[in-house]
Amino acid sequence: LVFIPLFLVYGWFFWQTAWIRNYDVSYPDGFQFEKRMLSAGKPVSVEGGGDTTKTCGRSAIAVVTAALIDFNVNQNSWISSMPVYKAGLFGLDWDATPWFDNKASFQRGVHQAIRRTTVELTDTLGRIRGTSEADKGLQDARSAVQFDEFTWYINPFDNKRPFGPTTQTPTYYRSAIRHLNDFNDRLAKCRSTFDARADNLMTLLDRIAKDIGSTSAEIRDRAEKSNAGWFDTRADNLFMYAKGQLYGYYGVLRAARSDFRDVIKSRQVEDLWKNMEGQTRAALALDPFIISNGREDGWLMPTHLTTIGFYILRVRANLVEIRSVLDR
Repeated sequence: LVFIPLFLVYGWFFWQTAWIRNYDVSYPDGFQFEKRMLSAGKPVSVEGGGDTTKTCGRSAIAVVTAALIDFNVNQNSWISSMPVYKAGLFGLDWDATPWFDNKASFQRGVHQAIRRTTVELTDTLGRIRGTSEADKGLQDARSAVQFDEFTWYINPFDNKRPFGPTTQTPTYYRSAIRHLNDFNDRLAKCRSTFDARADNLMTLLDRIAKDIGSTSAEIRDRAEKSNAGWFDTRADNLFMYAKGQLYGYYGVLRAARSDFRDVIKSRQVEDLWKNMEGQTRAALALDPFIISNGREDGWLMPTHLTTIGFYILRVRANLVEIRSVLDR
């Protein structure tokens, strides 16, 4: 009888980590951005209308960011703050095992894209040339998603976090959804700002390129230090983190094409942009049954980690090329 509660708790954890609910590489298609006719923040002309009828284009980036948070913490359970995840497999860190840690790594990768995007919305896109006051709603969203990933209601065996009772991580992230949606509601009424200028798009692309470039460097470092193939229990964590990060940025970049449609059209980077999106989607298509970190010239065990690192570098090169064209 003593082991029944333990069995139930671990069984529930295994069920939650078994797969990623509602995972869909084509998720940006559901937003139907191609039907949008306005850049974000651009006023809509209303014949005979006054200030009370004035409307502006919503931000697709804010829409996707809110949807990614919903995907991470509502459609899926947030794994990283669960007590069983933090406790590990009878004391052994789950990240040091081949089991039940991939979903947590994927979610943290998606969340890294969310964090980076909310920072850019707050500091650059949601204000005029960085001189105006930052949008309070976006500031609140940024603060919420910056909260650490590992806090549960009580944390008795975690000296880095309050013992509790306290607010768990997913609650903070859910609040960011409300703040992002409120920002978009105000933007639709032209009561907030989305500054869809070319230099702001350049800044966004530059920050994303640096973010995925950092992940690529981690992948290279791991590949150089280990050639354990299927027996490298850390390789799957890094692979899934990178895949989650690209999953998030794929939607954000599709949204950016909508928000900055006028800039992208006037600078004639549509083809480059679509090529970059294709490279990102190709990286997301990588789905090995068992993730291996073998030698690059090995013939027995594949090198999935290096492969996704190569795709990341291709995406980064596309981002840098688009930025270069915009800067001319």
